[in-house]
Amino acid sequence: MTSINDIARMAGVSKSTVSKVLNQYDSVSDQTRRKVEQAVRALNYVPNAAAISLSKKNFHRVGLIVDMTYYKQAVDEIDILYLFGAFEKAGEYQMEAVTFFTSQFAHMSGDDMIRYLKSQGITGIIVYSLARENVKLYNVIMSKEFKAVVVDSPIVSQMISSVSVDHYKGQYEVAKKAVESGTGSTVLYIACGPDGYMTDARLAAMRRLKEERNLELIVEYADYSEKKAREITFARGREADVIVCASDLMAIGAACALEEMGVRRPVSGYDGITLMGYMRTPMYTLKQDFKKISSTAFLELVRLFEGGTGRHVTMEAKVVQIFYKDVMK
Repeated sequence: MTSINDIARMAGVSKSTVSKVLNQYDSVSDQTRRKVEQAVRALNYVPNAAAISLSKKNFHRVGLIVDMTYYKQAVDEIDILYLFGAFEKAGEYQMEAVTFFTSQFAHMSGDDMIRYLKSQGITGIIVYSLARENVKLYNVIMSKEFKAVVVDSPIVSQMISSVSVDHYKGQYEVAKKAVESGTGSTVLYIACGPDGYMTDARLAAMRRLKEERNLELIVEYADYSEKKAREITFARGREADVIVCASDLMAIGAACALEEMGVRRPVSGYDGITLMGYMRTPMYTLKQDFKKISSTAFLELVRLFEGGTGRHVTMEAKVVQIFYKDVMK
């Protein structure tokens, strides 16, 4: 296997000169550059892109950390769209993006995680849907070892930015639509989990709607699980006039349970994933542009790299019903 040493010997230059040519430094004469390039071609040398990138003065390698704490019965497209958005921007800015899943860090301490990320050349991180219970990852974010952007977690400091939709407003608006589409005054709210960073804002929105409409509010937690939402609906669905769910997958579980029970109730979700278009009865949901959210998070990280201060960025979202014809476009 050809190495830089082989290139240097054939070209009659030092290894450092070969490195400068490969990294496109300006401080190399045209004649020397041509000799090195001729040696590279003659020896069919393929440089290690990662190593070259890491040696560049202004290079940034971004870690995309996806928190897979919660188990789901189906893999929805949210995380895929997050990754698409980040990788697209990484290409535009000629940066490398590397994906990590929180399961990779399960047996590491916070310090071990920091050392591992640094060993991979990571200079900045984007963390998606951080669970409050993931204290180790939270400590990594707060360590000041990396510029960081968190998606759907309200954490902001000088080196940390946050990107999300307005979850208070979004939950209020989609729940209001569901309540208005039904009759009666009892609402079953199936929340994600008590440890979710956005749960508090969404619960506050539901309590506001309860006070405004004089509703009875039943709150249950399904931890993002379609199966748990289904079980909760079997247990309590007949008590409710409307079922509001904090994710689309949970809404699908609830709607399927109602169908099995032979009960008709309005059900709403939250996210706007494609699977909602395959349901027989359309449900209201909050449509988020997850690719754009992630692209914005990447741009925010670039701004931090350039010396900017952390801030919160609010993204747009809208209440919609997703129909099969929309999915087929």
